[in-house]
Amino acid sequence: MEVQVDILEFQVPVENNKTLFVWDIQPSHTQADIYNSLHSVFSSFGPLYLVKVCPNAPLSPAGFYALIKFYSAAQASKAQRQTDGRSLFQSSPLKVRLSSKQTPHFLSDGSRPLSHARCLELANHCLGFTGWTSDIITLKELTNDEEEEKEGEEDGGVRRRLRFGCLLQLCFPHHRQTTRGAAVVEDSFTCTGPDVLIQKRCKLQRLVREKALVQAFTTVLLILLGDGKVMVEVKQTSDQFLPEQTEGVLQVNKLSWTDCPPDEDEDEEWDLTVS
Repeated sequence: MEVQVDILEFQVPVENNKTLFVWDIQPSHTQADIYNSLHSVFSSFGPLYLVKVCPNAPLSPAGFYALIKFYSAAQASKAQRQTDGRSLFQSSPLKVRLSSKQTPHFLSDGSRPLSHARCLELANHCLGFTGWTSDIITLKELTNDEEEEKEGEEDGGVRRRLRFGCLLQLCFPHHRQTTRGAAVVEDSFTCTGPDVLIQKRCKLQRLVREKALVQAFTTVLLILLGDGKVMVEVKQTSDQFLPEQTEGVLQVNKLSWTDCPPDEDEDEEWDLTVS
């Protein structure tokens, strides 16, 4: 018997075969209720990256349509086959189709890592809360003497610059896999008192830990087997952090505080073409 295998990466899914469009949703429920119903139905097939419900265009019949993104193409395909033409949570059948939208080359050739919250969500869904651990190897302030000095008064305060670096280890004990991630964050701000400086240090320390964890997850592959089992593999990359190479060293990717996007999903223009 052939076992179906699917591979999940900790990246934002942009492929057409992971995206479903749902329409002919009746206006008999509120938008919030429809969201909850769709999430309940489709999450039973696998973890979801996005569920988005919108009202029909003004000149169209009253009702809603929805966009649903899976991490797994196989799970999206199974969900489409088993939900298309079924009423599910309403009295009339829904139409469910895979998207045939053409992905721009700059998205198909590149990849965007998941946010910190999404990484935790996907890892916990597939591996459980005890299926992985993270440990900080190094977290230090990298601000040099020149940056610690006052840069001049501004708006009743002084300009300060802070920089933190973090090296973190990510472990999957049940699978005997380990990987590492690192990041640097910095911010320049107007310091109006010691409480502002303390708050900024706390925020940057939290942010650099999150960014290092995200970087570590970018090397992780979740291998889903047809029998429901999950395997973990770590991609071997040229910039992999090996234990013997990172003792006493902090090799990092620089990141500015203003470069950090929020965890909320960005709105995107929908091309309602389906296969």
